Amino acid sequence: MATVELTVKSLQGAVDPDWCPGCGDFGVLKSLKEAIVELKIAPHNVLVVSGIGCSSNLPGFIHAYGVHSLHGRAVPVATGAALANHDLHVVAVGGDGDGFGIGIGHFIHAMRRNLNLTYIVMDNEVYGLTTGQASPTTTEGHKTKSTPRGNVEKPIQPLALAIATGATYVARGFSGEPKQLTKLIAGAIAHKGFSLIDVFSPCVTYNKHNTHQWFKERVYKLEETDYEPTDYERALVKVREWGDQIPIGVCYQTSRPTYEEGEPALKKGPLVRHQLGLTPEQRRALLREFV
Repeated sequence: MATVELTVKSLQGAVDPDWCPGCGDFGVLKSLKEAIVELKIAPHNVLVVSGIGCSSNLPGFIHAYGVHSLHGRAVPVATGAALANHDLHVVAVGGDGDGFGIGIGHFIHAMRRNLNLTYIVMDNEVYGLTTGQASPTTTEGHKTKSTPRGNVEKPIQPLALAIATGATYVARGFSGEPKQLTKLIAGAIAHKGFSLIDVFSPCVTYNKHNTHQWFKERVYKLEETDYEPTDYERALVKVREWGDQIPIGVCYQTSRPTYEEGEPALKKGPLVRHQLGLTPEQRRALLREFV
C-alpha cells in the first residue's frame, strides 16, 4: 500500500480557511501542522476538537480527525476522546471567549485532573465571530462594541489560573513568531499531562488596539533570558507581566501523574481496548436500539 509523505502540504484540509485576511489564526494553523510534522504523527492519530467561534473552524482546515462541537465544550469532548483512546493525540482549539468564558468551568477541572491533552487558545481579546464584543481577556478601559465607554472589568489571567489550578505545561505564544509557536505546540503535544498554549492571535477586523504590530513591539522570548520554567512561584509572577514587556514561551512545566494513570477504570488500558463481554446477539440488539 502506498503511503503519503507527511508534510505541511499533506495536512491541508479539504476546505480552505475562511478567516479575514491577516487574521492571526492562519499562523496558529500553520504552526500546528508544522508541529505534527516535526513529531512525525500520522494524521489518523490526531484529533482536533473545537467549540464555537472564528478560531473554532480550525478542525475543518486540517487533514486529521476533527470535531466541531458546542460553544465552550471543546475541552469535555476532547476529554472523552482522550480517555477512550490513548493512541490519539488530542488537541482542543478555540478562542478566548469560548474557552475562558462559557467554557471556563471545563477548563479548570481538566487542568486540576491533569488530563493528557493539549489546549490551544487563539486569544484575540474580543468576541470576533459576533463582531467585536468584550471578552474575558479584554483589557480594562478597552472600547469595544459592547463597551463603548471602555471596559470596566479586569481581564482574566489564563496562564496564572492554569498554573494555580494544576496544568503541567503552560505556555504563551504569538502568531507573529511562527517558529517559536511551532516549538511550543510540539512541546505541548509531546508533554504528558494537560498543556495550555495561550496564543496572541490578533483580530484584524474588530480589535484595532491589540494589533500584530502592538504585540511585535512588546513581546520577548523567555528562552532568550535566564528564566527557568520549573519554578512555580516565579512562574506565577512572570505570567502576569503586561505592558511594555510581555513574555512569550514556556512559562511553567512540571510533571505529576495524569488522570489516566490514576483512574481505576483505565488500569486495563484505554476504553476502546476493553472487552465488553457481550454476545453477538446482545451487540446487535444494542445497535438496533440506539441506531
